[in-house]
Amino acid sequence: MIILKFDQAYQQWMQSMIEHESNHRRRELLEKGLGHGTVEFLRSVWFPTIGNFDHLHPEWEVQDFHNGFRYIDLAYMPGGDSKGGIEIQGYGPHARDLDVRRFKDLCWRHSLLALDNWVFLPIAYLSIVDEPKRCQQLVLSFVGKFIATDVPESLSWLEAETIRYARRVLRPFIPAELVAHLRISDQYARRLLIKLVDSQLLVVASGKQRYRTYMLRL
Repeated sequence: MIILKFDQAYQQWMQSMIEHESNHRRRELLEKGLGHGTVEFLRSVWFPTIGNFDHLHPEWEVQDFHNGFRYIDLAYMPGGDSKGGIEIQGYGPHARDLDVRRFKDLCWRHSLLALDNWVFLPIAYLSIVDEPKRCQQLVLSFVGKFIATDVPESLSWLEAETIRYARRVLRPFIPAELVAHLRISDQYARRLLIKLVDSQLLVVASGKQRYRTYMLRL
């Protein structure tokens, strides 16, 4: 299996999007290139976490309430009726000087997407720069809402579900939460967690002599 570096994978992905796009409006946007914030999100967050651009569509066109057209920075659609939208929020005039009309329009936009069954994920550009690891955890949880993300085949069912659980939560979790999720004993849950820490799939988030919380290893 050949693992592509980001720049090569990104260029191939964008070229494929442009070549297969019949909508002239979206094609023009793609040919202009993606915004700096979107590219940095893909470079620092999405690609290191997911490893590919499968099911990801940049500048995805949606129709608004007034039959106009809007564009989502990145649409994630792994199949069926699944629709996830990611937008990169810059800090500048967009955030500091948002007037009343634009603020109302932004709220309408998010509301209409939600009513159309989109799972919407706004990410601040400053978080991409300052907290890339935290954003990677967010992306894992986002993707986990749509597909059963891959886990090593060597894991047992309970071990695999523990990893999937860790991917879905956005914070360190205590053994009692895993007990409730898997419906197993506290002692068994702790053995599972220690084994996954030893396998370098989880890390201890707090506690030294007695581990208190765990989280996914990134």
